[in-house]
Parts: sequence; C-alpha cells; structure tokens
Amino acid sequence: MLFGLLVPVAAFAETAATAGADTYKNLGLALGAGLAIGIAVIGGANGQGKAAAAALEGIGRNPGAADKLFVPMIIGLALIESLVIYALLIAFMLYGKIS
Repeated sequence: MLFGLLVPVAAFAETAATAGADTYKNLGLALGAGLAIGIAVIGGANGQGKAAAAALEGIGRNPGAADKLFVPMIIGLALIESLVIYALLIAFMLYGKIS
C-alpha cells in the first residue's frame, strides 16, 4: 500500500512547478487507484486467511471431512480473490484516466 501511495508523488514531482487544477485531479486519481488496490488486498488477504483457517480447523477436528471441505474452500478462495482482481481492474481504469 505504501508503494501505491509513493508512486503518484514521484510521478508528479517534476510537474509541481506548474501545478494546476488538472494536476490535482490526476493526483487524486492516482491516490484513489493506490488506495483502491491497497484496501482490497488487505481485505482479500484477511478473508482468505480466515476461510483457510476455518477449513483447516474443520479438517483437524474431523479428518474424514477433508474431501467435503476442500472443494468449497477452493471455490470460496477463488471468489474472494476475484474481488481483489476487480479492484485491480478498477485501479487500472483510474490510472488510465490520468492524462
């Protein structure tokens, strides 16, 4: 997340002398893109960690249920990861609006 916040600052450092309204708009878009992917990654990693921990705890309590828990866990992890990928696409779209 820190990288996403520092890249826009470095990208707009040389245009600081001619700062106009358009520069501030671009800076806002760049910061928004960085925050969008940063927050999505934090939430996705937290959700995946909790889902995997719950599945492994269930398998630990009942090893015979491992086959029944594995496929739903993988599907759940894929759905959680898809939300992070959507946030990445939104960040790319915001980054593409920077002129």
